[in-house]
Formats: sequence, C-alpha cells, structure tokens
Amino acid sequence: MTEPSYLAAVRESYDTIAADYAERVPLPAELDPLSRAVLVAFAELVRGAGGGPVADVGCGPGQVTAHLARLGLDAFGVDLSPRMVGLARRAYPALRFAQGSMTALEAGNDTLGGILAWYSVHHTPPALLPVVFAEFHRTLAPGGHLLLGDYVGDEHRRPTQAYGRPVSYESFFLPVERIAELLGGAGLVVTAHVVQEPEGRIPRRYACLLARKPGPH
Repeated sequence: MTEPSYLAAVRESYDTIAADYAERVPLPAELDPLSRAVLVAFAELVRGAGGGPVADVGCGPGQVTAHLARLGLDAFGVDLSPRMVGLARRAYPALRFAQGSMTALEAGNDTLGGILAWYSVHHTPPALLPVVFAEFHRTLAPGGHLLLGDYVGDEHRRPTQAYGRPVSYESFFLPVERIAELLGGAGLVVTAHVVQEPEGRIPRRYACLLARKPGPH
C-alpha cells in the first residue's frame, strides 16, 4: 500500500517537536477528571471482553501507553515519528513501541482487544478517515473496544508552529456526529460519547467516543 502523502508532514513535524512535546504534554494523572475516567472505563471494558493486546495509535512519548499498562492492559504503542518512539522506549523500556501508521497497522485480522486513538486522528484528512477506521475494524477482535479522544468542531487549520518549533501538518476538526457516522460506516458500533467544552487547561471543545466491533462479548 502506498503511504498517503500527508503522513510525511505529520512524521517530520512530530520529529521536530518530539522533545518539547514530551516535556510539556500533561501526564495522565494531570488530565481533566472526565478524560481520566474515560480511560479507566475503556480499560475495564477491554478487560471485561477478555483482554488481548491494546494498541495505542499515535502514542507519542508513551505516557498514556504506560498508563494503560498500569490499568492492567497488555498495551503497546505505535507512532509515525521515530523520535517519539525513541523517547517512549527510553522512558518505558518494559513496554513495546514501534514506528508505524494507523493507516496500515502491523497487526493481524481480529487480533486486538482494544485500540486507543488519543488525540491522534485529527491530522488525517477527513476523506481518508474511512481508511483509518476500516483498519481499526480489521484489527480489532470481535467484541473489541475502541476509545477515540480528540478535539471536535468544524475547522481546518494549517499551523506553522507548535511548541515553539516549525510544523507542516494540518489539523481537521470534525463534529462529533460526523466522527460517529464514519465509525459506523466502518462497521464499528458507537456505544457512548461525551463532549466537554473548553475550560481551564482545555483549549477547545473535545469528545471521547467509545465504540465496539460487533461480536460475542
């Protein structure tokens, strides 16, 4: 499969900001109460469905991957940026991290107990989100769970800087209803979604969506 062209800009940008991002992104314990609660609920759902490997796609420097492991999941991280993967491996040597793309996960059909996409899909052009969500459906085991957390809205941004450094990625913020529709089109059943308005350290409206691949659990 030919790599979509936008991925090069995302990879280069996150390589550029990797060290600054790792220093400044909030740790899981510092997240807002709703985000912390949703991550705990996701872990409980995955365990209740029988467990299995959990892919943290767009894992960055690995803090949330490690948090999932502390919540009892067999979590591993995947990120486009080799520098992010290097930071994650150094910080959490007991966990697995690999460079890769959510458009073509190196996991077999029906093999994952869960997928976490935590603020990692908004760089995907909306026309290509069905490719990503189809890959989530392919790799999730029947009864497996997805947690997608991201900023929402109706906006296309082309930032030139992030964390004080130049970037060339784009950001696409979609209404939560549109994200749910695309997940449904990929064969995933949205079981819950919550939306939080900007407040305090939360810079913009965001949503967490829980979805499940139909199956026996």
